[in-house]
Amino acid sequence: MIESTTAAKSIQKERDLISTMSVDCVIIGFEQDELKVLLYERGMEDEPGFSHWALPGGFVKMNEDLDAAAVRVLNQVTGFHDVYMEQVRTFGKADRYPGARVITTAYYALINPRSQKLKLGKDARDARWVSIKALPRLVFDHADILQAAMKKLKRKVRQEPIGFELLPSKFTLTSLQRLYESILDTELDTRNFRKKLLKMGLLIKLSEQQQGVPHRAAFLHKFDRGVYLQLKEGGFVFDL
Repeated sequence: MIESTTAAKSIQKERDLISTMSVDCVIIGFEQDELKVLLYERGMEDEPGFSHWALPGGFVKMNEDLDAAAVRVLNQVTGFHDVYMEQVRTFGKADRYPGARVITTAYYALINPRSQKLKLGKDARDARWVSIKALPRLVFDHADILQAAMKKLKRKVRQEPIGFELLPSKFTLTSLQRLYESILDTELDTRNFRKKLLKMGLLIKLSEQQQGVPHRAAFLHKFDRGVYLQLKEGGFVFDL
C-alpha cells in the first residue's frame, strides 16, 4: 500500500512538471521609412508580466499544430489575417516564464501596417508599433526572441524577396532601398542596389508617379510575384 501511494505521488509529481507549449509572434512592419515591431501591454492582472510590454503570444491547444496556433494567436491578438509568417526557433530555458514550465516557439510575421486594421485582443491593455531602434524593456525573454527573429530576417531577406510583404502594392525604388537598409542596418549604394534589382526583372515600372511630394515625383513600381515564381521553378536564385 505504501509503495502504491509513493508511486502515485511520483507520477503526479511528473505530471506537475509537464511543460506547456506556447507561440510568440514578432510582427514586423515598415512605415515612415522605419522598421517597427508591434508590441502589446499585457492586461491580465492574475498572470505574470501584467502591464509590461510584450510580443503577442498565446498557448497551443492540445489538438493544434504549431503553425495553426501561430496563425490563430496572431488573429486573436491583432485581428490580422493572411499574413506572411515563418518559424524562427524554439525557446526553452527552464526559468523563462515565472511559476511555470513554458516552452515557446517563435515566429516572425511581415505586414504593411496600413493594409489591415489593428484590433486589440481582450488580453491586452494597449498595442502600438514601436521603432526597432527605440524599444522599451520587454517581458520575460522577449528581447532575445526579437533579436533572433531579426537575425533570421536579415538572412532570409537577401535570399528571397520577402521584403515586398512590408510594402504597399505600389512603391518607389527609394522606399524599397530604405526598407532593405532598415532591415540590414546598413547604408546601400543607390546605383548598385537599383542596378542589381532591375536586372532581376522582378519589378514592373508603372506610369503612375508619387503624389503630393515636395520634390520631383518618382515613378511607382510593383513586384511581379508571378514572374518570380516562374523564374524560381527554373532555378533562379534571389541574391541581393
